[in-house]
Amino acid sequence: MSHNIHAEPVGHGNSPAAWSAVLVMILGAAVSSVAFCLASPVLFWAGIAVMFLGLGVGYVMKKAGYGVNGSKLGPSRGH
Repeated sequence: MSHNIHAEPVGHGNSPAAWSAVLVMILGAAVSSVAFCLASPVLFWAGIAVMFLGLGVGYVMKKAGYGVNGSKLGPSRGH
């Protein structure tokens, strides 16, 4: 028996803003991972910075209308 505790659909962040943010953060994680194996502190922290940049990318795209139910998305997108 399943109980729905949400009054409205959650959406799970399925939007261009969310996907872009996640892809940038994955790139940063990959850079940091390789840098860790190469013992390169500068490159490691550069990868961490790219991960934080991914948060900014998602935020800016959401504010620009590309988030869930954003103004730039058609009626069939962003849900």
